[in-house]
Amino acid sequence: MFVLLAALVQVAAGQDAAVLGESSSGPAAPIAYSGVQGELDVPLPRIDLDVEIDGVLDEAAWDEAAVLTGFSQYRPVDGLPADNNTEVLVWYSPEAIYFGIRAFEPHGEVNSTLADRDKIDSDDHVQILLDTFNDGRTATVFGVNPLGVQSDGIWIERGVQRAGLRQRAGPVDLSPDYLYETSGRLTDYGYEVEMRIPFKSLSFQSDPVQTWGVNVLRRVQHSGREQTWTPTQQGRASFLAQGGRLHGLQGFDRGLVLDINPVVTSSVDGSHDADGWGYRSSAPEFGGNVRWGVTSNLTMNGTVNPDFSQVEADAGQTQFDPRRAVFFPEKRPFFLEGSEHFATPNQLIYTRRIVSPDGAAKFTGKVSGTEIGLLSAVDSRSSDGGDRPLFSIARVKRDIGEESTVGLVYTDRIDGSNYNRVASADARLVFGGIYDLQMQGALSFDRTSHGRQTGHLWDLGFRRQGREFGFNVSFKGMSDDLIARSGFLSRVGTVQLRGGPSLTRFGGPGSLIESYTGRLTLDFSWLHRTFVNGGSLDEWWKFSWGNSFAMRGGWALGVSLLIERFYYPPELYTGYFVERKTPAGAEILPFVGEPSLDNYDVVVNVRTPNSSRFSANTFAIFGQDENFDEWASAWILFWTSELTFRPTEQIRVEGRYALQQYWRKTDWSSVRVRQIPRLKLEYQLTRAIFFRFVGQYDATNVDDLRDDSRTEGRIVVSDGRGGFEPVLGWTHNDFSYDLLFSFEPSPGTVIFAGYGSSLTESESFRFRRLERTHDGFFAKLSYLFRT
Repeated sequence: MFVLLAALVQVAAGQDAAVLGESSSGPAAPIAYSGVQGELDVPLPRIDLDVEIDGVLDEAAWDEAAVLTGFSQYRPVDGLPADNNTEVLVWYSPEAIYFGIRAFEPHGEVNSTLADRDKIDSDDHVQILLDTFNDGRTATVFGVNPLGVQSDGIWIERGVQRAGLRQRAGPVDLSPDYLYETSGRLTDYGYEVEMRIPFKSLSFQSDPVQTWGVNVLRRVQHSGREQTWTPTQQGRASFLAQGGRLHGLQGFDRGLVLDINPVVTSSVDGSHDADGWGYRSSAPEFGGNVRWGVTSNLTMNGTVNPDFSQVEADAGQTQFDPRRAVFFPEKRPFFLEGSEHFATPNQLIYTRRIVSPDGAAKFTGKVSGTEIGLLSAVDSRSSDGGDRPLFSIARVKRDIGEESTVGLVYTDRIDGSNYNRVASADARLVFGGIYDLQMQGALSFDRTSHGRQTGHLWDLGFRRQGREFGFNVSFKGMSDDLIARSGFLSRVGTVQLRGGPSLTRFGGPGSLIESYTGRLTLDFSWLHRTFVNGGSLDEWWKFSWGNSFAMRGGWALGVSLLIERFYYPPELYTGYFVERKTPAGAEILPFVGEPSLDNYDVVVNVRTPNSSRFSANTFAIFGQDENFDEWASAWILFWTSELTFRPTEQIRVEGRYALQQYWRKTDWSSVRVRQIPRLKLEYQLTRAIFFRFVGQYDATNVDDLRDDSRTEGRIVVSDGRGGFEPVLGWTHNDFSYDLLFSFEPSPGTVIFAGYGSSLTESESFRFRRLERTHDGFFAKLSYLFRT
């Protein structure tokens, strides 16, 4: 690995010679480039000045900037001129690129709040997409709302799918944070924003003179519309490839790019002990991160004892199918930076598998059309108490043609004499502008004290985007022996074939329904061992008819019909028996489930517009579905609602409620009900300081199990002593809350101080006899030193 690193650094360094360009000799009249008129190639002015980022575009440099104007509507209807004028001024100096935004709003109120970072989705906002390698595959996203609050991340091009209500422009990962300056203000015509992005915060080509891809998105909340500078079409397989170009960038003065980020954390944990409730404090833990920009296109990162940074606990999730694992996202800053270089079609790289690393290092970048990601980490925790696991992960992806890619993945986890290795190849081939073929194949090799096993994965998908007519087909299989200890696979041992057509229609001016998409999908699934032996369906088949409506004013509605058949999964009921009463007493019979269960469900989801004070969405599934606890048909209701209320620009109240309930069809008795209400209160004192309270209750109540709709006898299991015992009902009622003070003037420089507590009670939502199970105080301090 070190030989490869040295070679790559040498190649990149040889390409990294910078040629100083000539600065402007005097003021020049600004030139406007209209996207709607196809003026997408922009010679970018270089001005050897700096300006104060105060949200007022009054310095002389802005008079010489190139002006991007002539925006088009992108969603819900593409191809229309934008009904709000937007001007984006852009120029660069040796150290940074500057954007000035004038967003005109004559039709409605501007939504703006003093939100926390990355929390501007309900505000009016503008996003700058910089494709610094000009490859149409990845872009860095710099977002800002009218008050200058930032939202940043990475756009990884995978093609845009119209699916239900989530019809936003693209797949933006907001996890990474970048260091850049913004300031904004409301004006009598709308709002005005200044933005300065240092070249130290960017990774880009090593060519002396460069061309960067660019696009600008503007979200107008009162109308629910998204606008783009370039006339972007929804039906294309690539969004980024439809952007414009900034030409003639040269003479960068990045200097030494070295970020040093020491971190100290401390905690005090409380729990029951022999003397009652006691607290145990531990010595402060020291760690830190280092980022070195080896060249403009290659970066090295290192960390020692990284903190988990989970200042807010994972939100509770309901589980529809007990055979599938639940996914939780990564939150640690070290693993989030550069995470786009480790993205794979199936998640063979999942850094939360590295539970508590003592240290880690990674090397990322792009050289001559080849993207590289290398990661090595030593974990301090082993699942079986053995040696400390060593992780080695490599991801390489090569650009092919204008929009296509091919890639390789290798992961290696060594734990003493045990190991897990996965090798994979993948490709995304785009042709005709609207078609893409995606493929991935993988092999896993796993050795433990129980023996060795080899597994495989294949994944093949073909899709036609199309503005109105489209379709997609996918064929995916994972063997029972497939094990990826450095990745996340929700379930293995299945083969799935699914696909179907979609049709989109657009309304005319003034229509109540601005766009409609209908989708038919057939879905067939086998157990892998059955499929390879030529057996018939033994998992499920599904038919769905989905309908989504984008309404005038930002309302959205989705209605779907599901018709399904699930086949009996005997592996879930190993050890289950049925107790049947007889005149002589009782007899124990094997548990024999119905061969299949037929389901009929309706899915409804509704999203309100994002007003200046209020937004909400609701998702619900109801109908006849499988009751996995007893393997019987049941009436079901899955319901999730989210509400955001902003009484002032500094206060945000977010409520979420999730319900999962099954009723027996025989007598309407409740088999299982799980309720998860969650409340978050935030007070944003300034852009850098906020106070937060998060409270979550997780209540699960399960009835005594019986052989519903068949013998009606009690379900029993072995008691381990030669007898049997019934599977009795149970309840869990867990309440947790977190209090947090946060001071974060910039990414990497933070002060966190908080308290968290977990409690339980015997009856749901009584709040009278709550007992603490554990609690704790924590603090984190870090500072980012940038040379």
